[in-house]
Amino acid sequence: MNLANKLTISRIILAAIFILFLFIQGVAAKFAALGLFLIACLTDYYDGIVARKTNSATDFGKLMDPIADKILILGAFLAFVEMKIVPAWMVMVIIARELIITGIRVLALSKKKVLSAEIAGKHKTISQMVAVISILIFLIIRESGFIFKYIGHYAKGVHILMFITVVMTLISGISYMLRNKRIFMGEGNG
Repeated sequence: MNLANKLTISRIILAAIFILFLFIQGVAAKFAALGLFLIACLTDYYDGIVARKTNSATDFGKLMDPIADKILILGAFLAFVEMKIVPAWMVMVIIARELIITGIRVLALSKKKVLSAEIAGKHKTISQMVAVISILIFLIIRESGFIFKYIGHYAKGVHILMFITVVMTLISGISYMLRNKRIFMGEGNG
C-alpha cells in the first residue's frame, strides 16, 4: 500500500477517534476533537498531492478517498444532530446525495470504470469541513462555560453556514449526476 492510500486509510481511523472525543464531556475533549478533525482534513489534502507527485494514483485511492471523506464528514454531522446543533433534515439531504453518488460509483465499478471525485465535489467537501470546524469552535466556546455575548448569533451563523453547505452539496450532486448520467441511464457503452 502506497503512502497516499495510507493517508486515506488514516483518515477513516482518525474519524472514529474524532467522534469518540466529540462525545466526551469537557473543553479539553472538544479541543482534541478539533485537532483530530484538522489532522484528518490535512490527510485529505495531502493524499492527493502525494499520489500526483509520486505518480502513484490507484483505483483503490480514487474509490476510497471520497469514502473516507464521507465517513469523516457524515460522522461529524450525525454527531451534531445527536447533540441537537444541526437540524436532521440538513444532514438527511447530505446523506441522500452521498448515497446516490456512491451508488453511481458502484454501478460504474460494475462496468469496470472508476469515477474520480470532481472539482465541485472537492468544493462541497471543503464547505462541509468549514461547517464542521465552525461547529467545533461553537462547542469549545459552549463547553468552556465562557459567557459569550453573541453565542446566539454564532448559533444562527452555524445554521446559515449549514444551509450554504447543503446547497453546495446539492449542486455538486446534480453536477456529478449530469456528468455521469450515461452510467446509470444505460446510454451507449457506459
